[in-house]
Amino acid sequence: MEVRAQLASVFHLDKCLGCHTCSVVCKNLWTDRKGSEHMWWNNVETRPGTGYPPLWEDQQRHHGGWVLAGGELRLRLGSRPHVLDQLFQPPTLPTLDDQYEPWTYRYGDLLGADPTKDLPTARPVSAITGRPIDPSAGPNWDDDLGGSAVHAAADPNLAALDPDERQALLAFDRLVFFHLPRTCNHCLNPACAAACPSGAIYKRGEDGIVVLAKERCRGWRMCVPACPYKKTFHSWLEGKSEKCIGCYPRLESGDAPACFHACTGRIRYQGVLLYDADAAARAARAPDERLVDAFRDALLDPADPDVAAEAARAGLGEAVLAAARRSPVDRFVRDWELALPLHPEFRTLPMVFYVPPLSPVRAVRSDGARPVSDDLLADPAALRIPIRYLASLFAAGNERVVVDALQALAAVRAHRRARTAGDVTAADAARLLLEAGLDEATADAIHRLTVFPTLRERVVHPPLAREGEADRDPGIQGLVGLRRRVTS
Repeated sequence: MEVRAQLASVFHLDKCLGCHTCSVVCKNLWTDRKGSEHMWWNNVETRPGTGYPPLWEDQQRHHGGWVLAGGELRLRLGSRPHVLDQLFQPPTLPTLDDQYEPWTYRYGDLLGADPTKDLPTARPVSAITGRPIDPSAGPNWDDDLGGSAVHAAADPNLAALDPDERQALLAFDRLVFFHLPRTCNHCLNPACAAACPSGAIYKRGEDGIVVLAKERCRGWRMCVPACPYKKTFHSWLEGKSEKCIGCYPRLESGDAPACFHACTGRIRYQGVLLYDADAAARAARAPDERLVDAFRDALLDPADPDVAAEAARAGLGEAVLAAARRSPVDRFVRDWELALPLHPEFRTLPMVFYVPPLSPVRAVRSDGARPVSDDLLADPAALRIPIRYLASLFAAGNERVVVDALQALAAVRAHRRARTAGDVTAADAARLLLEAGLDEATADAIHRLTVFPTLRERVVHPPLAREGEADRDPGIQGLVGLRRRVTS
């Protein structure tokens, strides 16, 4: 067992308002400059939908992530010799049309227009060429199912549904959507780092954040198609790639990342996860139906004395273990098993997890009968968002882990309704808790961390050192014990 530690995140989709505050804060802080107009390190997508960049999940088109061949992992983009052979004419690079051509407006036409009876307008023009354009795509183009007949219907995850289920999901009387915030997953097995010919992308030993050293970047852009989540971007002005850096300057100062700090719905949690590096390597090679379970098996209990002893031998300080024991991410992902990885079949072992949404119920069941509210809490199949759709997003098609998470969430909701609203009997609430494998204390803890968390409870960091400081001062606590074991 080789114990390692990583800062990981959980996004609670039941709480996301779709307000885009996180996206705007990130944009203003990191990519509000020429050449990065198309870069949205954080964006919020409406699901069902195609997301941003459009159809980023279609790896037959983008060739991102890893594939399992003969029991071994290889980049879907191709082997290293193949990548080097394609350097000067890569056929799989996203084009400007795959993202969108950034635009601005001729505001001078409004300010300097001569007196006229006609209302002056500010025409949209390309931010790159300055020529007039008609915008047809953007990072939030299909927000709240705007143009759902085009965007929602093109969602690749709908392929997992039967035609009748797809039609029912998009039918007007049953129409439902939820918001999916996305940022760099800072994966344990990042495809972007593996594909980078110049070695500019690496995982920080301090916290596991995947960063890009711009002074080493040569603009080969192989990281852009290799990332299956399409969270690496290329600056058309500087000729270099850029990506989310996890707000590590804020982390090193003891602050939460900007998107976490600004989140209106308080859906974002961050903390330390301990994992076994050997088990994680095996998890990346697990068959699709076992991916989530294998991923969970690689996570370690920070309260286990044997794990603590191995962590100390690996160079992890007591401050890291203490933060791991208080980590909200550890509780959501390992302890309660409520949070799931986004598209684990990409095999990058993403370190951002999602609590799936409890959607509204269908007005009419498939047999024509109207559902009864008490039955709904015990029957995830009655929810408007099909289980197979959520399993395609968060479990590589494994419906069982999605059903387990939804049943636990529904049981907690029933438990609280029995205590407060009184429309669920105590006996029914107890039965649902038992079926979900929860006790009242755990249900109360889930409710407390979901509904009333303070920022200190949502974001739990160990003391973090800046790069290089640990080499000068071995007494600095943090995740610095991993520095020499992390490869680029």
